[in-house]
Amino acid sequence: MQYISTRDANRRVSASQAIVAGISPDGGLFLPEKIPQVTPEELSALCAADYPHRAANILARFLTDFTESELLSYAEKAYAREKFPPREVAPVVSIGDNGHVLELFHGPTSAFKDFALQMLPHLLTASLRKNGETRTVIILVATSGDTGKAALEGFADVPGTKICVFYPHGGTSSMQRLQMTTQRGENVMVSAVRGNFDDAQTGVKALFTDEAYLAELAARGYLLSSANSINWGRLAPQIAYYYSAYCDLAGAGKIRMGEKINVCVPTGNFGNILAAWYAKHSGLPIARLICASNRNNVLSDFLSTGVYDKNRAFHLTTSPSMDILVSSNLERLLSLTLEDEAQLKSLMAALKTEGRYEISAQARRKLQAEFACGWADDEAVAAEIAETLARDGYLPDTHTAVGLRVWREYRRRTGDETPTVLAATASPFKFCPAILGALGKPVPEGDFERLSALSRETGLPVPPRLAELQGLPERFAGVVDPRAMRGVVDAML
Repeated sequence: MQYISTRDANRRVSASQAIVAGISPDGGLFLPEKIPQVTPEELSALCAADYPHRAANILARFLTDFTESELLSYAEKAYAREKFPPREVAPVVSIGDNGHVLELFHGPTSAFKDFALQMLPHLLTASLRKNGETRTVIILVATSGDTGKAALEGFADVPGTKICVFYPHGGTSSMQRLQMTTQRGENVMVSAVRGNFDDAQTGVKALFTDEAYLAELAARGYLLSSANSINWGRLAPQIAYYYSAYCDLAGAGKIRMGEKINVCVPTGNFGNILAAWYAKHSGLPIARLICASNRNNVLSDFLSTGVYDKNRAFHLTTSPSMDILVSSNLERLLSLTLEDEAQLKSLMAALKTEGRYEISAQARRKLQAEFACGWADDEAVAAEIAETLARDGYLPDTHTAVGLRVWREYRRRTGDETPTVLAATASPFKFCPAILGALGKPVPEGDFERLSALSRETGLPVPPRLAELQGLPERFAGVVDPRAMRGVVDAML
């Protein structure tokens, strides 16, 4: 299977080439030229498989440069028991009202990004070999909180790689920041950026499209790649866990094989919900995709009106990984929806120059046929955390609570009682102040005192990889302006 750029369908590369490049030289994103199909019989057969086999089976359909046995060997390493301690890698917990929480936070960094970023180092290093590439690859990452640590954890001390992560200064939780600034490894660099996530993401994209800089790096024996979800190798592994959740629900008798489900995803950069879209269009029985936003509700406004407008106030919320106004992966969905390359390029140019664009009424109706949407502010999120714990005995993190609140409001508004998979994207222990506050409990001063307090109040164990941060030195304290990001990269070479 070949991959094409959203901005130039004539630019065709293999899956491994797309993974190495990360982003197309024209600024577009790579996507498969066609969507492979999973038959109902093949879906039923997946129910008997464990998570690594399910992941390898789905990935083999999209990443045809790799054999299924190759992918299985990577998946068995990526999702090994020592990295994902529970018996199920991605357990599903039912909470009543036909709601089923897909817990994606049991990996080494307590966030859903682990599913892709434990696989990506295997995919990337294999892709380099397949393409005869001997240069050292520099992984550039802009993060709103969770991607950075997951990428650092995945690529730390991987031979032939260096990784540089940029995060918004003051725009992550304290625990997210500590996870990054204490990262061990000889090939890692972390820097805060003055501004928000969009400033960091724009700076990273600018480096990828700076032809003179790319040529300079090449002459020195380096090439750039990405671990953000703009890289198809980051997004593709996420498709698998929606298949896995469906198989687990069918196997437990919670749904009938072939019965349609809804999927609700708390959404920032649009990668996670786009993975669910690909799962649907490759054969998973999904009825509605519910896009849940926080107060930075640019996506819910877009899906409601057809107008994407980033010219609005930016809010720092208790769900910081969703504090995003430019959702990069939306470009992929627009490419698939519009089927008009010139129109897409015009929209992306308008976003860059004017900060807004508007799609046609026909395109809006096409999206609304698949997507529902809504948003929740911090007050609603806090209420949802307390109510879910009291009603269902389940403690969501702040991002998952956004999804839960939007889903509950969607059900009340529409009467749709379709069984729904709710993506739980992070551990509540990464956001202790907001969780304790939502439960009406005192918030201690220190980060690790907060971990202990939340554990005492809820009876839940602190994730070991968060507890072990105590006492680790913070290696990276730098803060730079966006225009100085290139200097940070150069300093690590």
